[in-house]
Amino acid sequence: MKQVLIKKGQAIVEEVPAPLVESQTLLVQVSHSCISTGTEMSGLKTSSTPLWKKAIQNPEKLVKVMDMARTQGMARTASMVQGKLESGEPTGYSAAGTVLAVGSGIEDIQVGDRVACAGAQCAHHAEIIRVPRNLSVPIPAELGFATASTVTLGAIALQGVRRAQPTLGETFTVIGLGVLGQLT
Repeated sequence: MKQVLIKKGQAIVEEVPAPLVESQTLLVQVSHSCISTGTEMSGLKTSSTPLWKKAIQNPEKLVKVMDMARTQGMARTASMVQGKLESGEPTGYSAAGTVLAVGSGIEDIQVGDRVACAGAQCAHHAEIIRVPRNLSVPIPAELGFATASTVTLGAIALQGVRRAQPTLGETFTVIGLGVLGQLT
C-alpha cells in the first residue's frame, strides 16, 4: 500500500506493508486525510535539520542516545539511529474512510461503516490505517468524507477550551489565526 512519509526534508510516497487488525482496533480504507500545513510543514523542516542541530535542540534525546550507547554499544546505537533517519516518518493525524476489518472487543462498529479517525500515531496519509476504537467515530450519513477528515482539528480546538476550564463571565484570548485558532 502507499503511504506518505517525511524523509530528509521531503514528503515522499512509498510502498509499505499494510497494517493488520489487532484487538480493539479498526482497519480503515482511507478516502480522505486532512493536511495540516502548520504541523506538516514543521515536520518537513525538522526532518531536514542536521543531526548535530537536532542534538542541540533536543538535549533530552541526546541523553537517551548516550544511555543507549552505554548499554547497547556504539555500533548498534549508530545503526539504530541511522535506520530511523533513513526510514522516514509517517505523517498525518486526521482521516476518514470505510472500515475494512474490526478487531476483537469492538461491537459497535461493523465492516463497511464510515468513520472519522484521529491520532498522529495512526491516522496517517495512507491507503489503509489501523486506528484504536477510541480514536474513531462513526460519520453521520449527511456528512461527506472530506469534511469528516477534519475531525481532529475540531477535537484539538475543543480540548484546548476544555483544558482552559472557562466559566461564565471570563474572557479568554486565542493567539494565532491559523485553522486551530479560528476553530477555538
